[in-house]
Amino acid sequence: MTITIIGLGLIGGSLAIALREKGFAKNIIGVDNNPNHSEKALELHLVDKILPLKEAIVLSDLVIVAIPVDATAAILPGILDIVNLQVVMDVGSAKGVICKAVKDHPQRSCYVATHPMWGTEYNGPAAAISGAFINKATVICDKTESSPGALKLVEELYHLLGMHIVYMDSVSHDVHTAYISHVSHITSFALANTVLEKEKEDNTIFELASAGFESTVRLAKSNPKMWLPIFIQNKDNVLDVLNEHISQLKKFKACLEKENYEYLDELMINANTIKRILK
Repeated sequence: MTITIIGLGLIGGSLAIALREKGFAKNIIGVDNNPNHSEKALELHLVDKILPLKEAIVLSDLVIVAIPVDATAAILPGILDIVNLQVVMDVGSAKGVICKAVKDHPQRSCYVATHPMWGTEYNGPAAAISGAFINKATVICDKTESSPGALKLVEELYHLLGMHIVYMDSVSHDVHTAYISHVSHITSFALANTVLEKEKEDNTIFELASAGFESTVRLAKSNPKMWLPIFIQNKDNVLDVLNEHISQLKKFKACLEKENYEYLDELMINANTIKRILK
């Protein structure tokens, strides 16, 4: 099978590694508008060649779109204009805007909307790693809009990578990811800005930062060029979860201001119940 990967960053590069290791892809073509990414992907043998978009699609059996969600929504209709028997999938973190962009396209059934629930704070081809997707979840959205053949191919791909599949509609996906993923990144960005504003000594932050702080603020190192479009495209859901998050922060603040330590203890005990879900 010949696979084209559009976007040779963390996800696209890690998929290239996994699909080659598993023997799913015989040839991998890369498409990226960043010449440095293209050069690095070739150097790391993530892809066999770099080609222009249209030429790559024509030569492929499967096209994987791994670029920011706003760019995916913009480019996907044009990709479907070109495909004949090829299957197209994306890996974006906001699905509603992307699915809406191709809802009435005559080749909509060639496309499978997916979101592998994995990532790190790093970006670019050099961030790609082996074994990234093992035992992780992936979401397939609006599966009835995809042809049985296209859906089967994408399901086989994710099972081969060791992922378990969750099916949901694109609207529900965006609600759930706002709570599970998107707010975590905003919280991390905000915490990093808080510390940078109040703690002016870089060495102090470096020397005293504990594992707890590092794990909480780790996502603040994520690429803004990827996350800004996600926040914009999923704005309504992100605002909803932010309002709830701010409400929870105000409860903690009020407990300390009013010395209501009993309620503060209750808030933390209630938060501890997350342990029954996250081991």
